[in-house]
Amino acid sequence: QVQLVESGGGLVQAGGSLRLSCAASGRTFSNYHMGWFRQAPGKEREFVAAITWSGGDTYYADSLKGRFTISSDNAKNTVYLQMNSLKPEDTAVYYCAAAGSWRMMTMWGSYDYWGQGTQVTVSS
Repeated sequence: QVQLVESGGGLVQAGGSLRLSCAASGRTFSNYHMGWFRQAPGKEREFVAAITWSGGDTYYADSLKGRFTISSDNAKNTVYLQMNSLKPEDTAVYYCAAAGSWRMMTMWGSYDYWGQGTQVTVSS
């Protein structure tokens, strides 16, 4: 089992920045690739970004490239999502997830473990 706990969400004005953290515990963190998804009210869960366990490869939703950055610190068992130039349409609950294999990382069904989510609200 892997337990994931997100933090860092909150209310921010448009144009601002937030850094989300996802702390993992349980099975060896370095065995898993990590991803971030988000879900806005009334919408489907949407892929944001993913990173390999080594941190050597990253993948982003096309619409978010250049504004969001995923990173990891295996020594701290933590993955981060730096979000810059935030827009009201970025408002959502953000979830981190862990996957045992690096394939179809944009699909939520590829992930084995999920956190509870952290709310991000961007005001205009």
